[in-house]
Amino acid sequence: MTTTPSLTNGLRDLYAMESARIQKEFAATRDGRAALVQRTALVESIVLRLWKEIIAPDEAEIQNLALVALGGFGRGWLFPYSDIDLLFLYSDHNIEQAYKDKVRRFSQEIWDLRMKLSPATRVLSECDHFDPGNVEFTISLFDCRYLAGDRQLFAQLHDKLVPKLVMRESQALVLRLAEITRDRHGKYGGTVFHLEPNVKETPGGLRDYNVACWLALISSMDKLRGWPDANSLLTEPARRQFEPALDFLMSVRCFLHFRHGRDDNMLTWEAQDDAAAGKIGTPDTAVVSAADWMRVYFGHARAIHRTSVRLLEEIPAARSSLYRQFQNWRSRLSNADFSVVDGLIFLQQPSALYDPDLLLRLFDFMAHHGLKLSTTTEHRIEQVLPSLAAAPPEDPAVWRYLQAILVQPHAADALRAMHSLRLLTLLLPELKLIDSFVVRDFYHRFTVDEHSFLAIEGLHRASQSTSEWDQRYGRVVEELEQPELLYLALLLHDVGKGVPGEEHVKASLKIAEACLQRFGLSPPDQETVGFLIASHLEMSATLRRDIFDPENVRAFAEKVGTPERLKMLCLLTYADIKAVNPEALTPWKAENVWQLYIGATNYLNRSADQRVHADADAESLARLETLAPVVGKKVKTFLEGLPKRYLRVYPPEDVLHHVHLAGSLADDPVQLDLKRGRHWFELTLVTTDRPFLFANVAGAMAAWGMNIVKANAFSNQAGTVVDTFYFTDRFRTLELNLPEWERFKRSISDVLIGEADLERMLRNRSRSEEKNRIPKVKVEPRITFDDQCSSTSTLIQVIAQDRLGLLHRICSRFSYQKCNIEIALIDTEGQMAIDAFYLTSAAAKLTADHQKRLEAALVEELASE
Repeated sequence: MTTTPSLTNGLRDLYAMESARIQKEFAATRDGRAALVQRTALVESIVLRLWKEIIAPDEAEIQNLALVALGGFGRGWLFPYSDIDLLFLYSDHNIEQAYKDKVRRFSQEIWDLRMKLSPATRVLSECDHFDPGNVEFTISLFDCRYLAGDRQLFAQLHDKLVPKLVMRESQALVLRLAEITRDRHGKYGGTVFHLEPNVKETPGGLRDYNVACWLALISSMDKLRGWPDANSLLTEPARRQFEPALDFLMSVRCFLHFRHGRDDNMLTWEAQDDAAAGKIGTPDTAVVSAADWMRVYFGHARAIHRTSVRLLEEIPAARSSLYRQFQNWRSRLSNADFSVVDGLIFLQQPSALYDPDLLLRLFDFMAHHGLKLSTTTEHRIEQVLPSLAAAPPEDPAVWRYLQAILVQPHAADALRAMHSLRLLTLLLPELKLIDSFVVRDFYHRFTVDEHSFLAIEGLHRASQSTSEWDQRYGRVVEELEQPELLYLALLLHDVGKGVPGEEHVKASLKIAEACLQRFGLSPPDQETVGFLIASHLEMSATLRRDIFDPENVRAFAEKVGTPERLKMLCLLTYADIKAVNPEALTPWKAENVWQLYIGATNYLNRSADQRVHADADAESLARLETLAPVVGKKVKTFLEGLPKRYLRVYPPEDVLHHVHLAGSLADDPVQLDLKRGRHWFELTLVTTDRPFLFANVAGAMAAWGMNIVKANAFSNQAGTVVDTFYFTDRFRTLELNLPEWERFKRSISDVLIGEADLERMLRNRSRSEEKNRIPKVKVEPRITFDDQCSSTSTLIQVIAQDRLGLLHRICSRFSYQKCNIEIALIDTEGQMAIDAFYLTSAAAKLTADHQKRLEAALVEELASE
């Protein structure tokens, strides 16, 4: 039997017309829950009509086959573009074979209606099998709902098989569900505070709500040995928090589906603007901006995340046996004030929590041992907060406990718990300015408050990291005399971002100064914290200069003043960058921060390192001659005219390789060497100097889709150029295709000798990336010159919108203006390029008139598309 074209067309028209009606009604009411109910009913009506047409014209005759709704369809949660999960349930394989063709036609008809169907077929006995590798199917049975077919067969599944399966496999089910959930949380950094969250998958999203319900259902079913009352799964306080959060998230996800016309759950900045303007999920709230609207989102997400994580902690089956053994060992940590059970803190005397000292000691205890608060303890804290707000502890007492918490190994977790319970902002009201605050720069991935917690967490975890760089910084943390001052600076360093219209460093310092006085810190300690906040961008700014230039190191070290402050500023810079996003602290940045720290330390300590630098050239030459005595004269000739920085950047082995490449220029005028490091590729070019050399290499690499992260440019007295480009392979072209290495090098060479059309290559690349060209953040170009930071070159810093071929275009303008690049320092923060170049013209600094001409040319270039 086949469906008639008229039925198919009619159902297609019905689905389109009703879907448009649901969307129009949602636009008017912004009621996500109503939209879900309506779409579920619409899809169900179409499914049943096709069932009657194709599979069961006479429903009374259908036996041994049932049509079952699963997942979101079973819950009645069909979002506008969600998949439709259906189970074809058979009594045995013979029945399955008999209906095979009809089921295939049925599924095809639904797909032809442009509905996303996810069908599953199972014999009843197969549903009784728990597969740890496919726990999703077993979980989907928790929401199974009868649609059509054999009711008795469905009853066997729902009333007998599922409860029996859960009772038998409850521990394995919960453990596997917990593993999947923790893995998902780990993918998103374990935090709800993403600037552009996924409202389904991010911690605190709809998936966490489902997990909380599933965990509660498994626990209840295991105890009751049957299906519990759906209204009894969650406690009354949890339901009070969950219902408004669920309504909000339902409305937001419906809005995103309608907005994108597909199952896209990313709450992008543009979507946030539209959601705030349309008061999605907040019809009765006076929301005035996207930032305010996102605070509402984070409030709901935090409530859902707390409950789901709490259930993961409190249901014993959700933890592995090794974890439970460890937590049982932790139970020995109990004392007169607190008891520890399965890694959760309970109060020995709940009424004593009205004592602020005990309350703050609780979080010190938590930060020291890495424990979590039990549900009852959290509830008790929430009960005492009003009385604490009415009679808060003295500020010096707050600082006494806060500094004890800050230096503990799990300080960040304790601070997050205090913040989630609204205790931290009660004790430190300055943090209200950045509570769930979003800053849109497409560089930071987390809210401002979470960024500060991550920075503190990064320092505490540094010494235990497997990364060599983290361990180096971790050892410096252990050397600090007053680490609490550094952690306090990190907690306050960005509070000024919550002040509209002010430069955030100045605003942060002003706010912090009042806080430090209130806490009663000594004047020297206030000065130290104030210095760290005021200077927290200083080290990053210095990295955009030549850190191998002793004058730049001297200037930076003198600004810092003391070795102890230098340690703290270095660690603050490291932690601040690392907390921006997982990719922000590249190995190159980590290395440069460390090199600047070592150089400034040597300057401040007047160590023997200064004498080493004084005769570094002679020592390097001696080592080169030892390595290759027969080429000693060639080495000296090659080095003639190269800046001292060259010998500081390259080890002797690399210098000898450069000498070898220079000696081969007679055979091939473009010598290229490509190698792969741990974190990036390195392309070294040795050739004779010529106009547009650096610009053309940068352009050719951009045409290949490579992202240059830094570059060194040197030339000797004979006009031999040594340029090294460090780059990442965005599309893994070189990583996955070894033969492409030679083609890549040949392409670069062909561009340099004029045998390849670079502009055509860039146009082709631009067309392939057309859809990614619309910037999310508008970066206004800024061009600055500095004649003081180098004795031989003019420094120019260019800040601009990052785009394909930007470095090529900038450097081409340099060449048109007769400028030679001595050093190039390339950096990108999100969609903002921050590039610094040391330039000369005719072997001298640029004159004032030359700088004006170059600036005008760059402004013109950056203004064009």
